[in-house]
Amino acid sequence: MTASVPLHPVVDAVTRRVTARSATTRAAYLERIRAAAAAGPAAGPGRADLGCANLAHAVAACGPDKLTLTASPARNIGIVTAYNDMLSAHQPFETYPARIKAAARAAGGVAQVAGGVPAMCDGITQGRAGMELSLFSRDVIALSTAVALSHDMFDAAVLLGVCDKIVPGLVMGALSFGHLPVLLAPAGPMTSGLPNKEKARVRQAFAAGEADRAELLEAESASYHGPGTCTFFGTANSNQLLMEVMGLHLPGSSFVNPGTALRDALTDEVARRALAAAGDPDKAMGAVVDEKAVVNGIVALLATGGSTNHTMHLVAMAAAAGVQITWDDFSELSAVVPLLARIYPNGTADVNHFHAAGGMQLLIRELLEHGLAHDDVRTVDGPGLSRYTREPFLDGDTLVWREGTTESLDKSVLRSVADPFSPDGGLRVLHGNLGRSVVKTSAVEPDHRVVEAPAVVFDDQDDLLAAFAAGELDGRDLVAVVRYQGPRANGMPELHKLTPALGLLQDRGHQVAIVTDGRMSGASGKVPAALHVTPEAAQGGPLRNVRDGDLVRLDTLNGTLSLLVDADEFDAREPARPAGPSGPTTGTGRELFAAFRAAVGPADTGATVVLPH
Repeated sequence: MTASVPLHPVVDAVTRRVTARSATTRAAYLERIRAAAAAGPAAGPGRADLGCANLAHAVAACGPDKLTLTASPARNIGIVTAYNDMLSAHQPFETYPARIKAAARAAGGVAQVAGGVPAMCDGITQGRAGMELSLFSRDVIALSTAVALSHDMFDAAVLLGVCDKIVPGLVMGALSFGHLPVLLAPAGPMTSGLPNKEKARVRQAFAAGEADRAELLEAESASYHGPGTCTFFGTANSNQLLMEVMGLHLPGSSFVNPGTALRDALTDEVARRALAAAGDPDKAMGAVVDEKAVVNGIVALLATGGSTNHTMHLVAMAAAAGVQITWDDFSELSAVVPLLARIYPNGTADVNHFHAAGGMQLLIRELLEHGLAHDDVRTVDGPGLSRYTREPFLDGDTLVWREGTTESLDKSVLRSVADPFSPDGGLRVLHGNLGRSVVKTSAVEPDHRVVEAPAVVFDDQDDLLAAFAAGELDGRDLVAVVRYQGPRANGMPELHKLTPALGLLQDRGHQVAIVTDGRMSGASGKVPAALHVTPEAAQGGPLRNVRDGDLVRLDTLNGTLSLLVDADEFDAREPARPAGPSGPTTGTGRELFAAFRAAVGPADTGATVVLPH
């Protein structure tokens, strides 16, 4: 279908540059996983590479699978699960291990739960101290995944995770075992609830004092109402998109709702595919996640207006496979990748509407047919991304695939490359005397894409909200500078709680923007937000010398972030406070992460502790 379509010259150039930049690290990674494959467990009788005592410990509680593991050449799947029943996205995973074990057994293999990883929710910790552990939890998950798979018992792995830091952490950890085939089994989004436009209206009404807490809770509960992923296009659903377009999901499996027969059939199929892939070097995770797959991931993220968090997470996942990408790669691709989807907060539709309009199958078809994605990649389904233009369905009780729709069924949600919502992908990298940052423009109206206004400086998000509540931000244009929110300062919490207040100020006719070394994630919306500013204030970055009233220009059209003050005067300023955290570093477990804050790398290299930066 796509063999004769030439690759877009910019996509080709970026891929070549990434490949050249990664030559040494990628070669070292591939050599490492080749050595691991040669030294790994043999799936022979008694799993011959393990001593008897080792094996006895590994099978002691395996019940009906004990004999299979000790006396037959059966293959064994290691399951790493992020299940808990507090998170709606992960609650469906409660039943997955039993399904996977049964499907593996029926196929002549075995599956064991190798370990669990933590899964915290940014929606619950938003604005709370626990949010300061959120980004670091990704690296904890990577470490936990490595521990789970370290027992030399497994011929393949299945990862169970959905949300913000969980999928990146699982992938980072599993890539250390890149000689194994690894599939991710998604849970799917909850069914659609309160329309997103109404949810946003109630949030802004509450911020304005026009709705009370009971009304706000009623709206939020109608939005987040059952098992499955939150339906807006934040980091969790951006994760699912990435895993599918990078070939780690089964085709069409990302956005099938939980609790359905199709969802169950896809989970069973994951077990069968994992067993069948064992020993196949083309389906090893380290072979699947290569330079072309990573570029495909960036392109798909840009084409859908996905989460800004992936300017860190995708950088870190790629690095775990020896692939080095930069913010400039994102920015260069964004200039030529059109915006094809409008999903909240970039529109009013949710991921269920996106899926119904043609979803991943149509998106991938459009990218391939216009030379914006690489088809010549490996996937867990086999060679070629074009396999992912097919959608799964049940023919009676049998799971089969058919070609997806060739045109959008709802052009208010999903469009073609010939008729995009925007000619670019809506993500820009800003450079200037305040540092480097990323800004998501896909939900920002054209008349707000350049903001020049006086700075109002805060060292804590609660101070901004207090100033808003006191009316101190009314009646003027402003750039809210919220600093000491980077990874070294306090773990880089999301600042999404600020969105309703700033959005309300914008709706009152003012030019409003935010500049921060913190995060706002896929929930970044209509207010222009220069995020992940690096170097961060806590490392002595320029943000720490900004003062109230300084003129700041955030220009997404020209890619600049500038402080319009005399350079000599600015350089001579005494910092308002010394470098380092500006708030508490103890309580809610924060003291346990002091070593992480001291060792973490900058946002533009992935904000990681466990990988070189």
